[in-house]
Amino acid sequence: MSEKEFYRVGIYLRLSDEDEDKMNKCDDSESIKNQRLMLISEVNKNPNYILVDEYCDENLSGAGTYRPEFERLIKDCEKGKIDIVMCKSQSRFSRDMEVIERYLHNKFVEWGIRFIGIVDNADTSVSGNKKARQINGLVNEWYLEDVSKNIRSAFIAKMREGEYISPFASYGYEVSKENNNKLVIDPVASEVVKDIYLLYLKGYGLTGVAKNLNDRKIPCPSLYKYQKGLKLNVTSNRDRESIKWTTNAIKTILTNELYLGHLIQGKRTTVSYKNHKVKKKDKSLWIRKENTHEAIIDLDTFKAVQLEMKRRTKAKTNLGVVHLFSGKVYCKECGKYLRKKNSARHEYLVCSSNLDGYSDCVNKKSIRYDVLESIILDEINKKINDYYDLKELEKYSLQDKSNNFKSKINALKKTKEELQKQIARNKNSLKILYEDRINGFISIDQFKDLTHSYLDKSNHLTKEIKNINRKIEIYEMKDYSIEKTNLLFEKYISLNKLNKIIVDEFIDKIYIGKMDVLTNSRNIEIKWNF
Repeated sequence: MSEKEFYRVGIYLRLSDEDEDKMNKCDDSESIKNQRLMLISEVNKNPNYILVDEYCDENLSGAGTYRPEFERLIKDCEKGKIDIVMCKSQSRFSRDMEVIERYLHNKFVEWGIRFIGIVDNADTSVSGNKKARQINGLVNEWYLEDVSKNIRSAFIAKMREGEYISPFASYGYEVSKENNNKLVIDPVASEVVKDIYLLYLKGYGLTGVAKNLNDRKIPCPSLYKYQKGLKLNVTSNRDRESIKWTTNAIKTILTNELYLGHLIQGKRTTVSYKNHKVKKKDKSLWIRKENTHEAIIDLDTFKAVQLEMKRRTKAKTNLGVVHLFSGKVYCKECGKYLRKKNSARHEYLVCSSNLDGYSDCVNKKSIRYDVLESIILDEINKKINDYYDLKELEKYSLQDKSNNFKSKINALKKTKEELQKQIARNKNSLKILYEDRINGFISIDQFKDLTHSYLDKSNHLTKEIKNINRKIEIYEMKDYSIEKTNLLFEKYISLNKLNKIIVDEFIDKIYIGKMDVLTNSRNIEIKWNF
């Protein structure tokens, strides 16, 4: 760093899990207080140092995970608001070697920032200090790896002993106040669980059960826990108070053996101690322990529900086959995707805003899957018929590739504008003709003959505009070269049935509009791939 009169210092404090010693969640820990005292004292020793900000992350690991205050510190460094970053030690900044290399030895050098670790004498302004910092980084990373392995081993041992290791109990239960590795029945939520099983056996579907609970103003699991004072990380674009029961929540409860008194844990794991992305484990690796806590649902009722769920589910849904329009069908009114659901007779697509116990979208009426399939098949065939004109396409052969398509498009657009002007003049002439008839200047027969003549001319002009639009579309195709277009149309001259490959080749998205009660029709918009 070049010599300056004053250096702006940002101090970073982090509370490690192993030294958490707060008496009250609202208080600062002794560790944080000590770090702050040490760092401020160090800043005050140097008259050229000015403390500009403090960044403090509590209860967060020093591994490569998201730390909000750390991220704020880095942004301020990048914006040039800080000259020196000061920590108690390098490990407080990060225990992740990748992070150390990225910032201390690269970005901070690029941004002209000095890093100081007081206890371990880490200082990026000392050239001979780099190897020591890298060794410290490796030692810290090995420490994290060892801690992670030890914690995992301890958790696996607890699960095999039938101890509940999650900090929060599943809906219907509470973590025992006497033993935080044991579940006890929640007297309120357990009655709702029983009600869910009873409603399903009475004939309610998953959506029906969810709506029944929502209509009765029974809080969903996350809201219920929040009302009890439990802090949960709930990701939702809705206000917490407006989160409702969903079909997924109902299905989870109806299929969870926890309510039989059994613990099945270890279903998921993280990629590593640094990468906290969750991945599912093979079922053979799950840890199962029976009769670890009091049951809410008896075995006969549970089995009856599982049989009923299999009976109501069509066989083909168990084949794992993705439906034709998967990932392509969206609501034209709210933009949410349409989800497929089944009945005893038909398959339907429904706006997901109106599923899962909610009724947020005006597009409430479902569309039958087979009806949509028929509509899309017709539209693709129409598109093929519109484009499949070999004589037209032959005009744009390989030697035409060098031609200026843009000039051709402009010429066609000018012709189109002239035709549109003629249609407008025709409409004006019809208006004058009508006024002449009202004023008695022409007879009824003359009026009829002239009107038919004008309408015929307008229809002819409209057809010419349609042909011009088709030619412009051919020129303006962005994703398909002429050769590829030929191949596509030659491949599908006429279609009798759709499959996923055909749909993917032709269609990007399908937008389904709400049902018009007057016309009993709905607007369906197709976004093509060309």
